Amino acid sequence: MTRNHKTLGTTLLATMIAAALAAPAALAADPQVVQARPGQAAPSADAGARLIVKYRNGALPRTLKLGTVNAAATRARAATAASARTAAAAPKASYMRKLGVGADLIKLSKRLSSTEMRALVRELSADPAVKYVEIDRLVRHTGLRAPLADLQPQLAPDDQYYAQYQWHLQNNAGGMNATAGWDVSTGAGVVVAVLDTGIVPHPDMAANMLEGYDFITDAVVSRRPTDERVPGAYDYGDWNPVADECYAGSPVSPSSFHGTHVSGTVAELTNNSSGMAGVAHNAKVLPVRVLGRCGGYTSDIADAIVWASGGTVAGVPANANPAEVINMSLGGGQACPQITQDAVNIAVANGTTVVVAAGNDNSDVTNFSPASCDNVVSVAAGRITGERASYSNYGALVDLTGPGGGGGVDGAPNGYVWQATNSSDTSPDLGSPTYGGMAGTSMASPHVAGVAALVQSAVVAAGGTPKTPAEMEQILVDSARPFPATPDRAIGSGLLDAPAALAKALEVPCDPAVEQCAPDAIELVNKVAVGNLSGAAGTETLYSIEVPAGSRLLNVMSYGGTGNVSVYVSADVPPTTAAYGHKSARPGNNETIRASNPAPATYYILVVGETAFSRLSLQARVD
Repeated sequence: MTRNHKTLGTTLLATMIAAALAAPAALAADPQVVQARPGQAAPSADAGARLIVKYRNGALPRTLKLGTVNAAATRARAATAASARTAAAAPKASYMRKLGVGADLIKLSKRLSSTEMRALVRELSADPAVKYVEIDRLVRHTGLRAPLADLQPQLAPDDQYYAQYQWHLQNNAGGMNATAGWDVSTGAGVVVAVLDTGIVPHPDMAANMLEGYDFITDAVVSRRPTDERVPGAYDYGDWNPVADECYAGSPVSPSSFHGTHVSGTVAELTNNSSGMAGVAHNAKVLPVRVLGRCGGYTSDIADAIVWASGGTVAGVPANANPAEVINMSLGGGQACPQITQDAVNIAVANGTTVVVAAGNDNSDVTNFSPASCDNVVSVAAGRITGERASYSNYGALVDLTGPGGGGGVDGAPNGYVWQATNSSDTSPDLGSPTYGGMAGTSMASPHVAGVAALVQSAVVAAGGTPKTPAEMEQILVDSARPFPATPDRAIGSGLLDAPAALAKALEVPCDPAVEQCAPDAIELVNKVAVGNLSGAAGTETLYSIEVPAGSRLLNVMSYGGTGNVSVYVSADVPPTTAAYGHKSARPGNNETIRASNPAPATYYILVVGETAFSRLSLQARVD
């Protein structure tokens, strides 16, 4: 089965960033007590001065490419009443660079209003030489007690703050049970790229951090002296000292050091009698800086995705450590831009699993990027209780839920995810390494990326072939454990479970020559829809659900998307198109099968593509 997805804007951090209530703690002191700040959607930055243009003939001379933009700008000026009245000159285009996806980045001589920019995009899109054009938007980071189980795994880390603060790694209602997973794998030999604000030096992380690269091409955003990209991924700070500096209504805000916190979740040093623990603590993190003051450009993020996966980006040295996994705890309020989708497709073709935060706007993820892009693992946020965090985005495009924290609802420490950070409100040079709490889908995503690293390491160590991105996505989805109670919104197949993911990946296929094999079916969770399904004409995918004794009704529904499917159901044995207990084969994707007083059994559900179909949802309800 192929599962696809859709987006990338960038509300960075998919988090509710934690703000210190007390003076920053020294490294040896207790972690900072924090308070969540309500998450805000990143505004659509329609106004701007940079365009991403994909030409049908990429080999056109630069002069001709710029000519198409200048001509479109002149037409747009004439068509825009406000510009015509003021007789303002049309902007002039200059060439910046070729992007890793093959598009060109064009800079305008002045910033345009939203109306003027939309007019320019319309005119340029109408040019037959242009395949697509997108605004190079600035995107931004998104950013109660459950006891440990009585049975302790062999590897119970001795990190100083693990037991008290890191509920998210433990075996409780909302945790991921990392300790049981560490008995099988700790991520050795795997590289996880973290596309974020970069990192600052921290003694509890340094040994697992590779050099990385800074992809920001605007000195104002990066706080570096020039617009040039540079080796390393040092986080100079993303504080904003002036209200409205980034967009109308943007607040004064301190530095988040979000990339350091996210990187710590992936691979903070563990069992070293110091600080806190990380999910894949023998993996390596490749920090890639794409976010700074006011966020980061879509074009820079797309180039970073390509480069991190081992692809080629003009002007940047080849990546010596291509990542098996990419984590992006960032997003914005728009459907997946084509440039982002192109970059994700390149990464997936290179064998890299792309994990992204669903976003913090309590909205359907369909309208957020990169969480709505095809071929990504989209992660919602859960509380320590296993419930959906109130801020978390949701919808059929979400794959599963990871620990993100409920913020102030669950208090400190149980409302936050705890990892390494820096004590400064501005430049890290004015602070010191410490630990702090944050909450958001930004925090949930790196837990999933870390488990993907555990899985890949274990599979290779066992002599297997590395999992493809599609296989990894399916393992994570299928191994998620059921929610303690049905979520109020669709947030994927279940809660991240490290040992279950490893067990799923290391399953030995049944040999029918020596044993009776159960049908190879994807298990459905009662009343939880599986979304964004797609397939070609003739595709047959088998699902199953357990119906216990005393059930009054089995209701199977498929709905949404495009195409035409039929659904077949039978008890105990898989149905075929010729032999089945129940069938629904109406035109389109909306099929319903209702079985009253079903006998207790395993019911198998066969979904058949009568034509090609996409974005289909499937749900089974047992009452």
